[in-house]
Amino acid sequence: MDNNPIGIFDSGIGGTSIWKEIQTLMPNENCIYLADSKNAPYGEKSHEEILNLSVKNTRFLIERKCKLIVVACNTATTNAIEYLRDRYDIPFIGIEPAIKPAALNSKSKKVGIPATKGTLTSALFHSTSQNHAAGIEVIERQGKGLVELIEKGDLESESLKSLLNQFIQPMLEKGIDYLVLGCTHYPYLIPVLKEILPSNVQIIDSGEAVARQTKAILLKQNLMNDLDGIGHHQFYTNGTIEVLERFVLNAAPNLSTEYLGFLIDSFN
Repeated sequence: MDNNPIGIFDSGIGGTSIWKEIQTLMPNENCIYLADSKNAPYGEKSHEEILNLSVKNTRFLIERKCKLIVVACNTATTNAIEYLRDRYDIPFIGIEPAIKPAALNSKSKKVGIPATKGTLTSALFHSTSQNHAAGIEVIERQGKGLVELIEKGDLESESLKSLLNQFIQPMLEKGIDYLVLGCTHYPYLIPVLKEILPSNVQIIDSGEAVARQTKAILLKQNLMNDLDGIGHHQFYTNGTIEVLERFVLNAAPNLSTEYLGFLIDSFN
């Protein structure tokens, strides 16, 4: 058994959607979350930049004795996770768009995937699409500008809704019946998406699956926390702490603030 924390990093606050699912599934686990908001979004950066930032984030979490690291960023996963797994002797859990379940269940054989440029242009994303979406038309759209708005806490403005409409309407015109969220920031857009999407279009978010995979790896490697009680969670950011705190408190409204800590750090 291992009572050290689970490490989670993202290019900002989006990965708190993954943290929420992990905390819900394994409430006694301790977590350290790193929000690299200063460098958000990763999706417009080069492969080398994403790799370097992912290495720095990993080192930060390893220095704090994390027993497993969740790369809670689609762009970082698709560009860096294989390198991280080769370099560090610690389990890594990645985030990829859930193309497989959408492809298996789609009746129209048309699936929409909004994601960042860094995810859509990566070799891992194309490999996943080829392996799981045979016979399926995958309509990709780069959600440029969405992460920046979410990082500001903007989830309901008319400018956000207008921008989201620009990305979603071409997919609807193509006849999609599944929308796969290709960025961990995007689950926070689900309330607005439900206003835009017709009732026959299903939204797929990979958060619960990632939490289940995290638990499976912890069990397999005998790393589960064996202490009773509620885990403690530390949140580090190199950006604005108020937005991160608001997202965390909204994500887990039943978790007492005595188990939460928010810190500003100059990493990266």
